[in-house]
Amino acid sequence: MDRGVSERGDMYVDLGGKRRVTVTTIKGVGYVDLRKFWGYEGDLKPGKKGIMLSQEQWETLKRHTNTIDSFIAAVDE
Repeated sequence: MDRGVSERGDMYVDLGGKRRVTVTTIKGVGYVDLRKFWGYEGDLKPGKKGIMLSQEQWETLKRHTNTIDSFIAAVDE
């Protein structure tokens, strides 16, 4: 997993497959943005496909990771 800083100064984690999790700020409020990018390496642009989570939604998602893991495990059986 690679970490980096976008041209806007936002920190991100590269998930592979041109997908990133970026922590961004809009009007002084922090968000977690999961998004697919397009273009060539070194010149990737954010695509329309993605979701932006508020800090509250991000905390809720983190609290439920074990439950989500169990759902995935049940599907894989």
